[in-house]
Amino acid sequence: MDDNRIVELYLLRDETAIKQTTEKYGSRLRSLACGIVNDQQTAEECENDTYMEAWNTIPPHEPRSYLYAFLARITRHISLNCCRDRNRLKRSAFICELSAELEQCIPAPDDVECRIDDIALSDVINRFLSKLDKEKRNIFIRRYWYLDSIAAISERFALSESKVKTMLFRCRNQLREHLEKEGYIL
Repeated sequence: MDDNRIVELYLLRDETAIKQTTEKYGSRLRSLACGIVNDQQTAEECENDTYMEAWNTIPPHEPRSYLYAFLARITRHISLNCCRDRNRLKRSAFICELSAELEQCIPAPDDVECRIDDIALSDVINRFLSKLDKEKRNIFIRRYWYLDSIAAISERFALSESKVKTMLFRCRNQLREHLEKEGYIL
């Protein structure tokens, strides 16, 4: 079933929407959650929570052309919250490591008056990603969106780990430069 029809089912409050969503995207959402929480049972809970959240948020939203991205964002958010709530020390350390890598590129002032508008920053980052070649963009997204390890990325793209690390380092530097050109103070 296509995404447009699935969203229609949500809007009609038809419970078949959840069944159709599970059939079409269940394994991908579970895999995303499992990559973050590192536990199959917890990943299944996150997947189920995603369906509940989608059920509660789709009537005001209509993600017809981006349903998977909409669901993946929810899954990622729920999974990260689950990690924080359960104090998974090893996984939390990994998430902190990734956050520290990107902190060097993305400004985040602590005072309320200097907070960056999330939508504008998102647009700038999307423009940056669109300028990267497909392989670099996919590696960057696998690392910082899906939270894949360097080893997993190198295996997926048949590259050495040092090559992946170098590509990510250069992409972060390019992102920093891009943000500075766009007027963001780092």
